[in-house]
Amino acid sequence: MLERIGYIVIGIGVAFEILGCIGLIRLSDVYDRAVAATKCVTMGTCMMLCGVALFGAASGNWSMLVKAVICALFVLLTSPVAAHAVLRGAYLSGVPMAHTGAEDGFAQRAGELRRQHQANGQPAESAGQEQEASHEEA
Repeated sequence: MLERIGYIVIGIGVAFEILGCIGLIRLSDVYDRAVAATKCVTMGTCMMLCGVALFGAASGNWSMLVKAVICALFVLLTSPVAAHAVLRGAYLSGVPMAHTGAEDGFAQRAGELRRQHQANGQPAESAGQEQEASHEEA
């Protein structure tokens, strides 16, 4: 019974992976593509690892179950953080958005960070971290 559920969960994970690949091809800009890839691939990978964990539970192979759960937790924790860091760097470096009608609530602050970067000759990421630290102190 657990093996059948494992097959179903792995099939759902493969479907998420395919949707993420389609999103990479079809969406318009780097931000939309990264969101599609991160969400779909994270969910797909975790579903497949949950299916593997179910196979481990069904066969009594507890080390496979534990390894699959640990890997799923690792993917859940690291993938969104990495995508956020990459997209923040893309945004601060000036990669344009495809949707010109969308409201950009961060544009003013990003402009300040870019000006600070040009004035100080430091990377935009470190300028952003200093700006955030000064906002937190105030």
